[in-house]
Amino acid sequence: MESSDQPIIRREIRSFVRREGRITPAQKEAVENLWPDYGIEKADLVDLDKVFNRKAPRFLEIGCGIGDAIISLARENPDNDYIGIEVYLPGLGSILQAIKQHKLTNVRLVRDDAMECLRETISDQSLNGVMVFFPDPWPKKRHNKRRLIQPKFLSLIAKKLKRHGRLFVGTDWQNYADHIIDISVDHPELSNLADSEIYSPRPAWRPLTRYEKRALRLEHIVRDFVFALK
Repeated sequence: MESSDQPIIRREIRSFVRREGRITPAQKEAVENLWPDYGIEKADLVDLDKVFNRKAPRFLEIGCGIGDAIISLARENPDNDYIGIEVYLPGLGSILQAIKQHKLTNVRLVRDDAMECLRETISDQSLNGVMVFFPDPWPKKRHNKRRLIQPKFLSLIAKKLKRHGRLFVGTDWQNYADHIIDISVDHPELSNLADSEIYSPRPAWRPLTRYEKRALRLEHIVRDFVFALK
């Protein structure tokens, strides 16, 4: 058998599938016309002061969907800056429409792999908070490895948070909540602020998204976690 000097490349398992979905004419127009103003590239995340042209508290939402949370928070907290990472193009179109409608200047969007952004371009100790609300649960056991929240993810977040920063997670899938408990209980860098209570109260500031409303209609129990640096 011939040997090869070429290294074996193992692709990292992604937590998302880049589904285009149906995009409305208005969403498509928003992407075409507004992305140059509010969309940024992964490389731009290195210097957020330059992106926003100011210094301010910075919050990252991973998987911002159609923008229910990030738009609401940006409107209510104009002194904060918000970065949303999302791969779903129709969702980005909806967010861009809302940015224009509400004349927001404190939101920027990235269409890329969140793990790559965390590893490669988001600066260490640059974020006041990271939010992951209702990530894809990948409920089938054979797909559990695709879940975003894994020990590697927690370690990356720990590097990106400022000293008093927080990681906020919400899920309505109990087996995903159990998974989060399992991987975080002895994590060396992050601690669960709920301690022995395990679940945190729902943050009063967290907007009620359409996805969460659907979960509640289905009588799913929503579990919240808040993590901080040890």
